[in-house]
Amino acid sequence: MKILLIDVYNFNKGGAETVCFNTGDLLKQNGHEVIYFTLKWKDNNPSPQEKYFPESKETRKGPLRQVKNLVNYFYHFEAARKIEQLILDEKPDIAHIHLLWGQITPSIFPVLKKHHIPIFFTVHDYRIVCPAYTFRDGSGKICEDCQGKHFYKCFTHTCTKGSKLMSFVMAAEQYFRNRFFNPAQYIDGFIYVSNFAKNIQEKYMPAVKNIPNITLYNFSSSISPTPKKYPKEKYFLFFGRLSYEKGVKNLMEAFKEISECKLKVVGTGPLEKELKSYKEHHKLDNIEFLGYKRGQELIDLVTNAFFVIVPSEWYENNPMTIIEAYSVGTPVIGAKIGGIPEIVINKKTGFQFESANPENLIEQILVANSLSEKQYTEFSYQAIQFAKTNFSLDNYYPKLIEFYRKFHNK
Repeated sequence: MKILLIDVYNFNKGGAETVCFNTGDLLKQNGHEVIYFTLKWKDNNPSPQEKYFPESKETRKGPLRQVKNLVNYFYHFEAARKIEQLILDEKPDIAHIHLLWGQITPSIFPVLKKHHIPIFFTVHDYRIVCPAYTFRDGSGKICEDCQGKHFYKCFTHTCTKGSKLMSFVMAAEQYFRNRFFNPAQYIDGFIYVSNFAKNIQEKYMPAVKNIPNITLYNFSSSISPTPKKYPKEKYFLFFGRLSYEKGVKNLMEAFKEISECKLKVVGTGPLEKELKSYKEHHKLDNIEFLGYKRGQELIDLVTNAFFVIVPSEWYENNPMTIIEAYSVGTPVIGAKIGGIPEIVINKKTGFQFESANPENLIEQILVANSLSEKQYTEFSYQAIQFAKTNFSLDNYYPKLIEFYRKFHNK
């Protein structure tokens, strides 16, 4: 089978790209041919298909650049042309989309349908039913006011990056898309990465209930065969984007009250300067910022951590941070929000706490901190067992390929 994987970026910009490229590698390992369609970006990795990649807002040139960027937020004419040429040359059997909205745009939907190519869509965020994609309003509070149809509230609530203009554009794009390129009319199969995502999407776009779907948690390419020993250097770890919805400010507030516990923070983002100032102002010597890490250096930090903490304050879907932690036997303290409670099994693979509640987080950190070596090893063992059952390649691939074959029997 020849699979066309579609994403906005041809480099590891975030969790969606990690899943996209890991899926490509997995399919290749099982004898399938994989081709890619993304936009052009300066950081793109080399690709045999790069001649088909349309311009992005970053690489587009010319005096009408900003006008074209705005138009292409709704409908990317070049993307429609380029993907048709790719289809004619490569003749893929199916298309599997990871990221699309506001970049490649659904301009490619009619082209794929014209050539009778089944469209699969992995739901990494909530953009199909929420213009701002996070279900958070301009004040940072959880918000479901649009209810899948009142998208103007994205503008009135200033839901996008504190900008009325951007909020207006995202609301307008949602109205435009649902009128002319409704996902329920074009997508053949949905792949959800959490049951929470499935339920909230079906709640606000009931038409998708009738579309074939499957829930597949993101997978890990390797899982440790044995549990960890009690770490010699006992530290808690946050790794990810330093932004408001990730809950890092409240995480630091918690560690301000428990100076006997050490926190390492890995990542960068728009809140970095503010968080570092908070650390200096309160003289939090038990908190260390390590900056951006990747590869073996990041793996070692996760492996050696006592617990990974996921303090999210938005409807986190299926965090790769938890999957990566479990894969090396590191248990997790996770907020009870979004899809996190589905994979952090309280008092078994880790601990749950009320999102945006530093006091409750402190309680769980202290409970974790008091675990004996024997108790800790059991948590590590349960994390690995959960990963083997839910995140392993052996379980993931057969389910994915069976779902593909509902539409293409080859």
